[in-house]
Amino acid sequence: MDANGGPVQIRSQHYVKLGYHYLLTHFLKLLLIPFMAVFFMNVSLISLNQLQLHYNSTGFIFIITFAILGSIVFFMSRPRSIYLLDYSCYLPPSKQKVSYQTFMNNSSLIQDFSESSLEFQRKILIRSGLGEETYLPESIHCIPPRPTMAAAREEAEQVIFGALDSLFENTIINPREIGVLVVNCSLFNPTPSLSAMIVNKYKLRGNIKSFNLGGMGCSAGVIAIDLASDMLQIHRNTFALVVSTENITQNWYFGNNKAMLIPNCLFRVGGSAVLLSNKPLDRKRSKYKLVHTVRTHKGSDEKAFKCVYQAQDECLKTGVSLSKDLMAIAGEALKTNITTLGPLVLPISEQILFFSAFVAKRFFNAKEKKPYIPDFKLAFDHFCIHAGGRAVIDELEKSLKLSPKHVEASRMTLHRFGNTSSSSIWYELAYTEAKGRMRKGNRVWQIAFGSGFKCNSAVWVALRDIKPTVNNPWEHCIHRYPVKIDL
Repeated sequence: MDANGGPVQIRSQHYVKLGYHYLLTHFLKLLLIPFMAVFFMNVSLISLNQLQLHYNSTGFIFIITFAILGSIVFFMSRPRSIYLLDYSCYLPPSKQKVSYQTFMNNSSLIQDFSESSLEFQRKILIRSGLGEETYLPESIHCIPPRPTMAAAREEAEQVIFGALDSLFENTIINPREIGVLVVNCSLFNPTPSLSAMIVNKYKLRGNIKSFNLGGMGCSAGVIAIDLASDMLQIHRNTFALVVSTENITQNWYFGNNKAMLIPNCLFRVGGSAVLLSNKPLDRKRSKYKLVHTVRTHKGSDEKAFKCVYQAQDECLKTGVSLSKDLMAIAGEALKTNITTLGPLVLPISEQILFFSAFVAKRFFNAKEKKPYIPDFKLAFDHFCIHAGGRAVIDELEKSLKLSPKHVEASRMTLHRFGNTSSSSIWYELAYTEAKGRMRKGNRVWQIAFGSGFKCNSAVWVALRDIKPTVNNPWEHCIHRYPVKIDL
């Protein structure tokens, strides 16, 4: 060990922590070994005649009956396993790509923006983390733009049907086998609903349980998964289809309120379709198994409720305003979410350390100490952090003490596709698969933030080594990633 506490000391501390983690994680198993050894030694000394004297037929029947009844109760009461057969992310056509220059040129031609607003958008765009190949709908490429109902429906159909066509092609299932349909789109909710539009297009069966979630922001994708999972606990042997998207056409802001101009610079076209099943036989062909979903809602707090807020500006132009308190509120929501999630996923070693720090701070006035942040890298192999913007990814990387590798999928998704709202976590998972990094037993943490204010988590475990499926949105460009992003 060097005198200054250099690399040798750091490595030794690392191995001590790993040893501590292993000891506490496997403590009960290690403790069981001497007891099993003593048990088998005693059994080996008992003769067959002695066994016959100890156990009469009545006791034997009682034990067998009790074991059978216990097994029946256990298997009937445990929740059904939810499997993810496959998912698909929409890849828009190349003609919808928007570079920085195209974005600024089109904005200047619209003539709704002041010089100050144009300069503000330019600065936001440069610092946003978005690349030169994100997508906007055709209606926004037009000069002047066409924010009509017809154009918004056209955007929704292109995105949703594009993702679903790819999903059905890859899974080869009959759409009429689907028993549950959940669609989430925060800002575009026409009549008939988007879920009805899907039922009509693919001729889904008449008794399908369909839901259409609106106004729930970028975290609604996890909410939709949670709802579909709950429905699959009730309805046996069926599929659930979850579609997540956002619509830009009628939600582009044409005013000069800077808080409402930020979404113009960040949000881009995207959508995902996910196929779930509760059929035990589908485990063999599934990619993932759903382990946990944890939902956190901070809407009772006024600041949290209004930090992402749709309203009209002083000129009666509608937009979504992002508060300056957004990151602080997101941080509080994250703390609440991981407080619930931690005991479900963290090894016992981390739980003891976290609890000890909590007790020290609460009862021994150790207020000068920073709160202990559990090492979630011990619980998860991959992190899919909602690509809401560079600041969101930076904050979670810092708060959770993640490495650049852990947030690579999120940063690259933001660079390539922009903020696609609730579907961004699926583009991130597709990135990890396209890189060939997903191995059997790997655990994935999807975490998303949304208006309300909400922080929601979904935990998956890979059931096999996963190769990217056909029509993976990264298949034509994965060789160029990761790219260097100036921070």
